[in-house]
Amino acid sequence: MAAFQEDIESFESLDTQVLGVSADSMESHYKFAKELNLTFPLISDPDGKVTDLYATGRIAFLIDKKGFVRMIVKGMPNNSKILKKIRKIEDRLKKNPE
Repeated sequence: MAAFQEDIESFESLDTQVLGVSADSMESHYKFAKELNLTFPLISDPDGKVTDLYATGRIAFLIDKKGFVRMIVKGMPNNSKILKKIRKIEDRLKKNPE
């Protein structure tokens, strides 16, 4: 999560919302967010409904404004690569709106 926070302004400048999801409690999320100075939302998923639909572990989904998953990133994020792919997706969608 800290890696996403480091580049949060870059993600936001590309209209990209970062969300953290885990089974941890809201209290745990609050402490974690405060500890790392996170400015993006953390979602508590104690029943695993969200992770059952998508996946568990360190996974980032890039979902466009229409709700389509455009990219899935597994493992520790490489923000420069992710931001580059977001820019490519944005450029492609501008040229060929769906």
